[in-house]
Amino acid sequence: MLEHVVLITRDQPRPIVMFASDDAPDIIRDAMRAGVSAYVVDGLDAARVKSIVEVAVARFGEYQRLREELAEANLKLEERKLVERAKGILMKARAMDEDEAFQALGRMAMDRGKRLGEIAKQLIDMADLLT
Repeated sequence: MLEHVVLITRDQPRPIVMFASDDAPDIIRDAMRAGVSAYVVDGLDAARVKSIVEVAVARFGEYQRLREELAEANLKLEERKLVERAKGILMKARAMDEDEAFQALGRMAMDRGKRLGEIAKQLIDMADLLT
């Protein structure tokens, strides 16, 4: 069943509430890793279902926000590494100091309407091609 949860949520994440009778910690942990937002043991009480679903949706929303923040932080880190490498190439090839190299990358990004990381990647690719 957990394999189905993984398949369902892999391409289109969504909040999932699982009602179960098994309270084994490893099964609960596996369910959460599979993408279950709330795991309720022996709790299918009609009066509680609405609040359980609301909590699951809220938890899911927070988890998605954190995933997006992590992805954005990783992208920024990767771009920063590319910019540092591209600056080094410019400094060596054009005898520029670090500020000049950064400004040159920034001007090129603005002129071409691209992100600084994209320009840095292109410069690195061209340098690799020429060496």
